[in-house]
Amino acid sequence: MATRPISPQDHNRIADAIRAAERKTDGEIYCVVAHASDGYFFPAASIAAFATLIVGLAVAYGLEAWWLTIRLPHFVLAQLLALGCLLVLLWILPGLRIHLVPRRLRYQAAHANAMKQFLARNVHRTSARTGVLVFVSIAERYAEIVADSGIDAKVGQDVWDGMVGELTRYAGEDRLADGFVRAIESVGAVLAEHFPVTAGDTNELDDHLVEI
Repeated sequence: MATRPISPQDHNRIADAIRAAERKTDGEIYCVVAHASDGYFFPAASIAAFATLIVGLAVAYGLEAWWLTIRLPHFVLAQLLALGCLLVLLWILPGLRIHLVPRRLRYQAAHANAMKQFLARNVHRTSARTGVLVFVSIAERYAEIVADSGIDAKVGQDVWDGMVGELTRYAGEDRLADGFVRAIESVGAVLAEHFPVTAGDTNELDDHLVEI
């Protein structure tokens, strides 16, 4: 997924896209990009400990097959030293952790972060319940569009899934800002169809991309 930093110019493009989309609808669009949704030290450490145990047992059986023996205290000490080295490595090189964590757990962490941002940024508190969060978590290669209840009652999940697929494709090409702009345009078109702008509409959420 995207690795280039999002430039100030890209931030301005995204903000302009949000404002342009919201001029046609009473809905609100909010964008968040997370560099990672979790530190993953404890899940990675648990997997490292399990792997150390399995490898140690395999080595012990291999030595037994070759008619070699190792005293139990020495075996336990070797296991602890190996695990300690792995934990130190995971502590000083946090970028390694996520590679030890299953995709399902990474997606769960990213989804939980998306829901947290949806609530923390008050996207759920617009007057007509028409807020939409466009969320990307780069480390997990995860994107999600979260719509409030007023929109979900009228728009099927397949519509959002199509937008998420396009957003992740842009991100995979290292064009994350372009992906956000395109997603905003698509979300804006859906909102304009179901919730066209009315007289007295006010801007209830900030019109910019939040990086966390």
